[in-house]
Amino acid sequence: MSSVPLFVPVRGTGCSDTLCLFRTAAGKRTAVAFSSPIRLAKVLGPDQRWIRLSEPAVRRMIAGLDVIGIVIDPAGTMRRPAGKAA
Repeated sequence: MSSVPLFVPVRGTGCSDTLCLFRTAAGKRTAVAFSSPIRLAKVLGPDQRWIRLSEPAVRRMIAGLDVIGIVIDPAGTMRRPAGKAA
């Protein structure tokens, strides 16, 4: 395992931050992390909140969840499909 710092997207939930989980193209849940805040902003946008963590810390956070692992520096993310108009 690497001890290189990772930049991990989070969302605010009032008094704490929550790790953002994503889905792979196959629909499996995964955590994502980036090697720099600039890479994170290029993929998720400049307003995305993040925290700096080590890889072992991220792995401990996802342990016991139905998460397949960590994708580091993903090239992009997909948005949820828009709902169909009635």
